[in-house]
Parts: sequence; C-alpha cells; structure tokens
Amino acid sequence: MRCMKLSAKAVSAGFLAAVLLVAGCSTDSLDDDASAAPAAGSSSAAESAAGGGYGGDGADAIAAIPRLNIEVVAEHPFDDGAFTQGLEVDDDGSLLIGTGQYGESAIWRVRDWRAGSPAEDRRDLPREFFGEGITRAGDRVWQLTWKKGVAFARDAVTLEETGRAEYSGEGWGLCDQGDRLMMSDGSHTLTFRDPETFEETGSVDVVVGDVLVDQLNELECVDGPDGPEVWANRWMTNDIVRIDPDTGEVTGFADATGLVESLSPEARDRADVFNGIAHVPGTDHFLVTGKYWPTLFEVRFTPAE
Repeated sequence: MRCMKLSAKAVSAGFLAAVLLVAGCSTDSLDDDASAAPAAGSSSAAESAAGGGYGGDGADAIAAIPRLNIEVVAEHPFDDGAFTQGLEVDDDGSLLIGTGQYGESAIWRVRDWRAGSPAEDRRDLPREFFGEGITRAGDRVWQLTWKKGVAFARDAVTLEETGRAEYSGEGWGLCDQGDRLMMSDGSHTLTFRDPETFEETGSVDVVVGDVLVDQLNELECVDGPDGPEVWANRWMTNDIVRIDPDTGEVTGFADATGLVESLSPEARDRADVFNGIAHVPGTDHFLVTGKYWPTLFEVRFTPAE
C-alpha cells in the first residue's frame, strides 16, 4: 500500500486522519499543518472512523476531494430543547423537525424558522420509539426510528400518522430523491427505498477511492448543478460530506468546527453533537444545526481556494 504525504489544504485534518487510518496508513502521512489542526467533533474524526476496520488504498482519491468552505449567511433562533434528528424545509417553506430520545421523540413544523416561531402540528411518537430522520415524499412524510425497525408514515399537511412500515437494521437519516428514498444506518451504506411502500430497492457504499466512509447520519437530497447529490452529517464529528448517490463517491467535504466554536460557552456546555442539514429550495443555502443547539445556521458551501 502506498501512503502519500497529504495536506490539510485539500480536506480537514480530522477527515484526512480518519480516512488514512481506515485505509491502514499512518497519520504521519499528514503534513505538519494538518496534524496540528484541532480534531473535529466531540471525539476526533480519526477515532470515530478507524473503528470500521475497512481497508484500501485511497490516498490519491483523498487528496483530490474538493474542500468546501462554510459561509454563514444568517443565524436564526432554534429550540435548544430539541434533540435534532431530522431537518427538512417543506414545500410551503416551513421547517419540519424530527427529534429523538425515548419518551421525547416527536415531529413538528415551524412556519417562520427565520424568526424562531413556535412549533405547530407537533406529533409525539409512542414512548418506546426513539425518533430519527424525516423526509417528505409526495403526500406523506416518513419518520424513521432508531432500533425498532419501524418507519412512521404521516400526512404531509397535518403530520398525523397514516401508517407504518417495517425495515431491518437501524434507522438514522432519510431524504427523498424523487423516485427513491435514501436511508442511512450509521454505516458506510446508503439504502434505496420506495417512497410509497418503503420497500428496499437497492443500496450503494459511500467511498473515497476504495476506502469506505462510515458514520453516515442525517441526510439531505439535493438536485445539484451537476446532477443529484446527497449531503450527510457524519456522527460524532463536525464533518459534512457531499455524495454522488449513483456511485457513492464523496465529491466534497466541509468541516463545521467553526460553527460549533461560535456557540457561546453556555450553549456549548449544553449542546450535543452536530446534526441536521436541510436545503432551502430555490437557493444555494442550507440550514444546519445540532442536538440541543440554540442556533439554526443558514449557510452556503463554496469551493475552497
């Protein structure tokens, strides 16, 4: 295996270290600037990804990943009591929020998310369910659960439950690509599902070169300028990755550590991990936040120079 010297100018040190360790390379492959950079997330990205035990020589591919800067367009008030699991801007411009924790999991709508208006149409999950990702697909909204293998179907207007579907494994993130749903389970695999029946229709492994990228959490499907895209949070890190849903290749990377550091000391003490990403239709803006965060960041991703 060939492990080349890599620079943080391509991607962040945490993400580089994670993929290098997964590929079986030493983090000595990082240059001095990269190895000195702060680790991302509540644990380092290297620690979170290295446990996967995947192998492969992806050094050339790693170096070629486009780095994306995060430009903050605006900051909006957000419910810091929300253990945010799913985030999506609905067709009417309102924001759908799905939350987790046993006995606290719910879904609700915020009409004026720029002003942090009160929750509407709140629907609580039964206490035995731990809520996860959400997405709107046609006239229904799907809401995942963590370990029960049950997806709740909801009326897209009222958010009332209209049915349930079963699936195997864990549920983490979910987004609608139009003709199919994309679902994550915390691994390196995205599963395709029928938007009406929730039946599995296929899957794709997310990779950098031939190195598998795991910890995939909240998802957002976007019609990008060059074709379909899936944007994903990586659990226990501040990483956001942009993915080609047809090939599974990571086509872009952003490090949101700066957003975490911009929270007040009091907010950081209460906050849990970075999680939640939603595209604002008709713009190049995204909304991102975290679990128990008081701020909803409206951002734009731009190519790093």
